[in-house]
Amino acid sequence: MQSSAKKTAKITESLVSVKTVDGSLLRGKINLGDEKRVSDIFTKSINTFIVLTNVSSQSAESKVMIVNKNHIVWIEPEENAAA
Repeated sequence: MQSSAKKTAKITESLVSVKTVDGSLLRGKINLGDEKRVSDIFTKSINTFIVLTNVSSQSAESKVMIVNKNHIVWIEPEENAAA
């Protein structure tokens, strides 16, 4: 018999600023999932992309932005900001 229990994804959002190689500055929320820190997404995760939600930038605002980690210069968690 198959179990009808569904696996749900853990959502733990953190507000971050991201600088990309083309000079764009993005600000939005990143889901940490099972990770404890933003840096864990870059050191422990094998995913090539990060997903940012509620994104604002110099040129536009967007609900969702998918960014290749290889195109990120730096990322700064906004520790005191409420996600």
